[in-house]
Amino acid sequence: MAFFEGSGSAAGTTAFKALRGLASSSGLAILLAISGGAATLPMPAQAQTYSFTKVEIEGTQRIEAATILSYLGIAQGETVSAAQLNDGYQRLVASGLFEDVKVIPRGNVLVVQVREYPTINVVSVEGNRRVKDEVFDDLLKSRSRQVFSPATAEQDVQTIIEVYQAQGRLAARVTPRIIRRANNRVDLVFEVIEGKNTEVERLSFVGNRKFSDARLRRVLETKQAGILRALIQRDSYVPERIEFDKQVLKDFYQSRGYVDFKTTGVTSEFSRERDAFFITFKVQEGQQFRFGEITTVSEVEGVDTADFHAAQNIKSGNVFSPAQLDNAIARMERLAIQKGLDFIRVDPRVTRDERNQLLNIELVLVRGPRIIVERIDIEGNATTLDRVVRDQFRVVEGDPFNPREIREATERVRALGFFADAQVDARPGSAPDQVVIDVDVEEAPTGSLSLGGVYSLENGFGLNLAFTERNFLGRGQYISASFQNTDDSLSFSFKFAEPAFLGRDLEFGFETYYQSTDQASSFYNTNSLAFRPSIAFPINEYSRLGLRVYADGTEVTDVNADSSDLLKADEARGRQIGGGVGFSYSYDTRRTGLDPNRGYLFQLDGDIGGIGADYQYARATALAQALTKVWNDEVTLSATVEGGFLTSLNGASSRVTDRFRMGPSKLRGFATNGLGPRDLTATNQDTLGGNMFAVARLEAQFPLGLPEEYGITGGLFVDAGTLWGLDDTLGGAIDDSAQLRSSIGASIFWDTPIGPLRFNYSKVLAKESYDEENNFELTISAQF
Repeated sequence: MAFFEGSGSAAGTTAFKALRGLASSSGLAILLAISGGAATLPMPAQAQTYSFTKVEIEGTQRIEAATILSYLGIAQGETVSAAQLNDGYQRLVASGLFEDVKVIPRGNVLVVQVREYPTINVVSVEGNRRVKDEVFDDLLKSRSRQVFSPATAEQDVQTIIEVYQAQGRLAARVTPRIIRRANNRVDLVFEVIEGKNTEVERLSFVGNRKFSDARLRRVLETKQAGILRALIQRDSYVPERIEFDKQVLKDFYQSRGYVDFKTTGVTSEFSRERDAFFITFKVQEGQQFRFGEITTVSEVEGVDTADFHAAQNIKSGNVFSPAQLDNAIARMERLAIQKGLDFIRVDPRVTRDERNQLLNIELVLVRGPRIIVERIDIEGNATTLDRVVRDQFRVVEGDPFNPREIREATERVRALGFFADAQVDARPGSAPDQVVIDVDVEEAPTGSLSLGGVYSLENGFGLNLAFTERNFLGRGQYISASFQNTDDSLSFSFKFAEPAFLGRDLEFGFETYYQSTDQASSFYNTNSLAFRPSIAFPINEYSRLGLRVYADGTEVTDVNADSSDLLKADEARGRQIGGGVGFSYSYDTRRTGLDPNRGYLFQLDGDIGGIGADYQYARATALAQALTKVWNDEVTLSATVEGGFLTSLNGASSRVTDRFRMGPSKLRGFATNGLGPRDLTATNQDTLGGNMFAVARLEAQFPLGLPEEYGITGGLFVDAGTLWGLDDTLGGAIDDSAQLRSSIGASIFWDTPIGPLRFNYSKVLAKESYDEENNFELTISAQF
């Protein structure tokens, strides 16, 4: 065995160069190296044979003699040739049990001398600064208290190298070393020289006319290196990532009607001067196609196509999208199941109209093969319960097999966020007309515990402690608890949600919170406590309805002597405890809609509350938002309209804690509680809030010409709105009319490792003299 060992100290450790078995020629040399005392058999060398009456085995510690004899394959008294003796020797070497083997015939005695491989004392990786030891714990095959195997150590070397290559460190080197210990034990050490990241210096494209290089680079998983390379982790060159990038490029183009798009080649050139790669994608875009005539026909007797045609919801003239066509087919096949039509499939038959660049689609209802789901096998879910995974399937054992439904279930399993990887495959079952669905998942961390500082425009700096678990006890339940203490507020909240209540697509949850404010942009304090159980369920593909009941209590305290009499009256009313019911409705196509360049959001919330308190009310808020991408997806435009009203049901007046308040989150350019009705006769002129508000926001987000890998884009916005309406104006002393406020501004968006940040600079165009401005703000950006 050609490896080298060191002394018991790390300083004496030297590399072992080869971890493989002895060559066959070495075995033959040992076989024929008979000692001077060995008997010489009187026969020609080419026909030399041996017969042993005894086999002596030397050097064994853990391995039984019978095991060695079984590998040797020579029975006592059996006449064997030199070739057979060499074959026995080779079997001992190939067993992988021994570091060294010698087979020596001495007359009628065969001596077998072995040195067993040592036992591994510890396995360690040294020199790894970029990758934690825990990453290798589950990957390395060499383990403590196992027998050392050179072949396994070689595999571990390759595994470590592959881990570093996946991070773009192509120059990483790994040297395995062993340190001899007493009692035939060794320490196995993998010494790592990590090397530098092999970065992607430039990503370029050839053949792209419709979309710029900058736009296509935003699609790719691979990114260019730049001045922020210490923060950007996707600028390393990973060969395996190139194939993924080719697929996402194809998906990007095809979702925009370029059905003939293909990547004709990818070149990766390495520059030794820059120690980086230059990657060029050669693409062929083709022509953009739109949906032409959409027809629905049936090859199944007795099926009326009218309802199916209405369900497909594809409009002629729209840009062709495979996702839109796939969604239409899924809706039609679900309708067939609802009608009790099993094994119905929708076969899209496409006819190209090259002249008009149209794709005419004929959706044909056909009878699919009669295949039944025999069972669903789930593996790899060490924590997550089987039922959590099964809930993502719309089929159960005994249902007709639908490949499309299985693909959709796969996406739902992945969308849970509980697994690092999820694979779903179908294989033949116990009968020709049955299939078994295999679900193989790999668990991922689902909990987080954070302790740190926090900053908000409303409450300033503070301490935040939060715990979140998205897969509580493996049941798929969501649980979170948070504590926050800032300059102006103290809050605690607890939330729980069961997404599959009673085994249905019904989410049950509840939340409770306590919050107190201490002169938070005001001259009074507040305390509030609430408990809110709720249920929510989908109505259709894009809409969802939630119902809730709640009990809450609020009070206004420590009103400043210079404050309005309206606030002093709120304080005199003391703590008010009441209950209520409410609903939430949402319609959202921004991420799952048919058009990848457009999205719509509509939200409506309504409550009837204060039951049991001195003020019963009805409250409603609504939000409508439209987003679209123009100029080859370079610019995102959004328009938002939002409003709300609060009205008394028993003739009592609302309190400041009941009314709406506005700040920079709704109308940029104004401070928290910076606008709305005020009592100008009071010394401190505290904002009082309003029973109604309305606001409109227009915004554009666009590239700034900076390298895309920096994740920095710009934006412009204009906001307009107002807050008005009080139940009591103190005899007309308070102006609660709807006075328009407006502002314009510019934004910088920065996609950072800690989240998308947004910097706004605002210029107020219209305001009241008592309004408070806030021209600069830093927020967490909402994503489209």
